[in-house]
Amino acid sequence: MGKAMEYLNPATAKRWMEQTLKAWSVAFALLLAPVTVAQQSGDISQYLKAGHPDVYTVVKGDTLWDISGRFLEKEWLWPEIWQINPQVANPHLIYPGDEIALVYVEGQPRLQLNRGVAGRTVKMTPTDTLSLSPTIRSEPLETAIPAISLDAIQGFLIDNRIVEPGLISAAPYILQGEAERLILGAGDRLYARGVLEDNESYSFVRNGPLYVDPQTKEVLGQEATYIGMGKSVSQTDDVATLSVISTREEVQIGDRLLPTEERKVSSTFFPSAPSSEIEGEILAVMGGVTQVGQYDVVVVNRGEREGLEAGNVLAIYRRGAMVRDRVANESIRLPSERAGVLMIFRVFEKLSYGLVMVTERPLAVNDEVKNP
Repeated sequence: MGKAMEYLNPATAKRWMEQTLKAWSVAFALLLAPVTVAQQSGDISQYLKAGHPDVYTVVKGDTLWDISGRFLEKEWLWPEIWQINPQVANPHLIYPGDEIALVYVEGQPRLQLNRGVAGRTVKMTPTDTLSLSPTIRSEPLETAIPAISLDAIQGFLIDNRIVEPGLISAAPYILQGEAERLILGAGDRLYARGVLEDNESYSFVRNGPLYVDPQTKEVLGQEATYIGMGKSVSQTDDVATLSVISTREEVQIGDRLLPTEERKVSSTFFPSAPSSEIEGEILAVMGGVTQVGQYDVVVVNRGEREGLEAGNVLAIYRRGAMVRDRVANESIRLPSERAGVLMIFRVFEKLSYGLVMVTERPLAVNDEVKNP
């Protein structure tokens, strides 16, 4: 190949290399594609929803979960019938105007993506890399649809987080507000005790719940309750000056500062079953209540170390009640009953945040979660 390249002019050689790399990337994508349910358990046409469309055109406001539900009885089987289109750039990103067609390949249902106008039309922006010739960077005009609705989870994607116990109490803290103010809001200046990076953003947080595994009693992590955000202005010895950028509630003396964590929802993950066996339970529901409803955000006592990933779907089982066996003169727990479905959208080492997608009966904290 080296000798052949010597007789090509630079432009031709560049095009040849680009085509070769593209071909290899497609080959690797196919090699890394997940094993389908058809390969694991035979015919999957049984999971198609009655009255499903042959072609569906994506509209603004759709989520991948919604679209999956139009074709499948079990939304999390979407990756198993999704057919990669090598000719489509970013086939995992779906835009309003795209068409999703149901076809059959060797007798098995497959979903194919036909790119619409929005996914093909691009805006051009200057590149941020140095080059000897003018170049452009392009991206679709429309935003790719998310896996689930962002309204219910946006705060938990950007603001809330799970940290190691003790991290918050060891972090810098708010000493006083400007002009000796005790309660602070957006636009105010404040002073913090501790060393901060100049011109960096920091989150104001408080100690939230400490999560302990109900079975093993292992401490899994602590919730860092988000209060607001500020930006460091200056540093004198161990006292820093900050400007308050935004607040969710009033900032108070003693609130702690953690480096701001930039996290955004990914629209590239599919609803999917976990790759490993999961048995856990719901530790808490956000909002300070014990009952769980549709679109509530919950904390699950399983995370990265158990193999959970964003997009994984778990079935929720209503824990059976404890009853008295009068004959044996002992207490016994009744079997758990399937009661709903949740999707994991953010994963930490030992814990995860999930959004309850389906509820079939009343749910509560301590209900079980398992593979769907």
